[in-house]
Amino acid sequence: MCFIMMRISMSLPKKLLSDFDEVLKERGYQSRSKGIRDALQDYIVRYQWMNSMEGQRIGIITIIYDHHYTGVMESLAEIQHSFRNEINTSMHIHMTDKYCMEIVVVNGDIAEIRDLTEKIMRLKGVEHVKLTSTANGEDFKEPGHSHDHGNHYH
Repeated sequence: MCFIMMRISMSLPKKLLSDFDEVLKERGYQSRSKGIRDALQDYIVRYQWMNSMEGQRIGIITIIYDHHYTGVMESLAEIQHSFRNEINTSMHIHMTDKYCMEIVVVNGDIAEIRDLTEKIMRLKGVEHVKLTSTANGEDFKEPGHSHDHGNHYH
């Protein structure tokens, strides 16, 4: 099978490119293009996997943003308020003088959780967003669930 290669041009922050080149070197890549192709393929596979999920999920959205960027904190709060049925709780961490991390615990229909995640991803000033999810507890129930709970409760 023959693939037609297309040449593209990209603009990247200097540190991101430097970090990427270091990873390529550590992993033994001979070509930056091969590394970029692999990274893009991984991104596409993850996107397709997340979009194939259905039903009720529980998870965490990790957000890193520049809190000096005008309006980003207000926009994050507004988006989170509009998804209050899916958000269980959130935690705010001051990482540096410039960056904050928000950890948002979500539970609900994956379509709504994906919508929430994608709205956050589109915000200017947001540097990184990652959704990690699993089936919610409903999928873990055993028929006729009965055992001594000891010191824990369901």
